[in-house]
Amino acid sequence: MLSTIIFIPLLALVVMLLLPDSSKQLFKWVATGTTFIQLVLALTVYLTYQPSDAVGLFYTKDFAFVERIQWISVMMKNWGGISAHYFVGVDGLSVSMLLLCGIVMFIGAIASWNIQKKTKGYFVLYMLLSTAVFGCFVSLDLLLFYLFFELMLLPLYFLIGIWGGKRKEYAAIKFFLYTLFGSIFILLVIVGLYLSVIDPALTAINLGLVNQLSAVTPEIITTVQNLLANNQIPSSAIVHTFDMVLMTDSNNYIQDGLLSPFINQEIFGYSTRSIAFICLFIGFAIKLPVVPFHTWLPDAHVQAPTAVSVVFAGILLKIGGYGLIRVAYTIFPQEGAHWAWIVALLGVISILWGAYNALAQKDLKRLIAYSSVSHMGFVLLGIASYTVEGMTGAVYQMFSHGILSALLFIIVGVIYDRVADRNIDSFKGLATQMPYYTAVTTIAFFASLGLPAFSTFIAEVLVFIGAFSSGLIPHWMVLIALLSIVLTAGYFLWTLQRVFFGKLWLKDDSWKKSLKDITLRERIMMIPLVTLSFVFGILPMLLISKIAPSVNLFVEFVNNAIK
Repeated sequence: MLSTIIFIPLLALVVMLLLPDSSKQLFKWVATGTTFIQLVLALTVYLTYQPSDAVGLFYTKDFAFVERIQWISVMMKNWGGISAHYFVGVDGLSVSMLLLCGIVMFIGAIASWNIQKKTKGYFVLYMLLSTAVFGCFVSLDLLLFYLFFELMLLPLYFLIGIWGGKRKEYAAIKFFLYTLFGSIFILLVIVGLYLSVIDPALTAINLGLVNQLSAVTPEIITTVQNLLANNQIPSSAIVHTFDMVLMTDSNNYIQDGLLSPFINQEIFGYSTRSIAFICLFIGFAIKLPVVPFHTWLPDAHVQAPTAVSVVFAGILLKIGGYGLIRVAYTIFPQEGAHWAWIVALLGVISILWGAYNALAQKDLKRLIAYSSVSHMGFVLLGIASYTVEGMTGAVYQMFSHGILSALLFIIVGVIYDRVADRNIDSFKGLATQMPYYTAVTTIAFFASLGLPAFSTFIAEVLVFIGAFSSGLIPHWMVLIALLSIVLTAGYFLWTLQRVFFGKLWLKDDSWKKSLKDITLRERIMMIPLVTLSFVFGILPMLLISKIAPSVNLFVEFVNNAIK
């Protein structure tokens, strides 16, 4: 099931490459049909996923829809073996992100129908991007995760650099360099973890304890781990691994390994594990993005075409938050607790800084970009709390923001497609000219500022409850973060008042003929997103019931680790 979701866009990509360049409409239908199939399959996974049977974190059996195939297996004399698997699966932390990917990629494909230049190249890159983002959220092998993580760079660079606005080259290069810079930090930690962690099952085979994997029992695993703890396994017999599940168990670490939790190795006076956590944090914080690593985001959003902005805000930012939970905090729980107050402080700064900058914007797209920085700060605050409520709120916020940010960028795209202008001061009184468009925008703005009955309200309440009850975050930080509610209401309501209400006025009178109300295609994109935010605001257990078991296990694990 998961492999079909990941790789069906590559099949569509091959079909597109075989089609003539003139088949513009066909490219659009193939891309839309492919992402619709992904959405249906992702929804099937979401509906059939049973949290009681798969809560994730420690054992392969605790994940659902698991596929595990030997990918790289190399034995080197005196250096042991290399083991990497095509290893995918879902738990409560990833199943909601899988559904979000299906929704946003499908909406993004519909939003791409107005692309007229180099249509074939655009949709080929869009299919490649679809494979990469789905792969990131289900990968349980760190090397596989990193490959999908890096694969996103290539299509996004060209999607912005070729189909973007006037400063598209600058924005594309800035995005590429920022993300590549963060990826280097992640890669360094991956190498360190690989050198420090063994695969006990494959090592057991090398030691002659069993002949094949099917014969490996929990008792055999325990025997290998005991031998490892007593330094009784020769280096030539050790099989190193990139398995993220194995990395969560301290018994799989080599005693004197670079990132071993058993000895306090230091570099320049700092613990190697603390340095590793900081490196991972920087790598994923750039993607989230967290202040001060956020400056690439407004430029990328402003220059990107609408559909790419939808995917950027709806999915790409979430990979930063998901990576922090899945990799940084799960593998380095003690270090995450040690730096919790700094992480929370950066979250609060991001919340306020994004909101203040949004208040000052004249460009609608830049305003929404800064609102994303603010809203993703709540994710960081919730993660740093190390509480069930805070962590659940962080995941809920990622899903909610993915839905609403996609909607907001589509709303901006509607205006820009008609008059090629996004300046707030260029419009006034649009409610009389575009009533349906105004109604959708009003709902989207109220939902985004956290009005009760919408998903953002549930997410932010959970984050605040978790942060207040956390023993790791000072209460004054949470109180300051609460101020953002006023600021968020300020920039959304002020924008609504200036652009939509009052007597109709347009910067150019000729725009009046172009500013027609939303079309059927635009309604198909907007109405489902509005509905989803309302449904998950009224019935939060639809999502929380999937998330909670894995979050409970995660919080229990990290709290035990820091005692």
